[in-house]
Amino acid sequence: MYAREIEADLTEVLVTEAEIHAKLAELARRIEADYDGRDLLLVGVLKGAVMVMADLARELRNHINMDWMAVSSYGAGTKSSGVVKILKDLDTDLTGRDVLIAEDIIDSGLTLSWLRENLESRGAASVEICALFRKPDAAKVEVDVKYVGFDIPNQFVVGYGLDFAERYRNLRDVAILAPHVYS
Repeated sequence: MYAREIEADLTEVLVTEAEIHAKLAELARRIEADYDGRDLLLVGVLKGAVMVMADLARELRNHINMDWMAVSSYGAGTKSSGVVKILKDLDTDLTGRDVLIAEDIIDSGLTLSWLRENLESRGAASVEICALFRKPDAAKVEVDVKYVGFDIPNQFVVGYGLDFAERYRNLRDVAILAPHVYS
């Protein structure tokens, strides 16, 4: 399936490519029903959400617009502090728009909580979240997520946009990364 050196870095596949695509189709049907006749703007957060956003957008049968942001939350090591810096802002005016943040994963929730408040403050008619993966055991703040694909364990996962040191994003499945890789 993967090159030998990549296989050695993974301990377990949590969600397969087929399961991901089936879940995105299911989420898309719900989104279409909820936003029927409305002007929906999908907002992806670079770089992790690229795969989710692309596949979700292709699955949706209604008209949508898309835009991207890049944010950085810094803290010690790989943990988010919730202090967020916008590296690339949206090109779209949000005034009166229905916004759906397409996210790959919710971990602590700190960055996403900040992002939602930021987008709401720009005059959006609504701001909702669609996250393909969520780690309930890692949450530090409560984030209201309208659309959730999979709840997964609080493990270091890679694939389908999720990375470690900019590697593994291109894997089609989501898998647990072996501790020897990041220790």
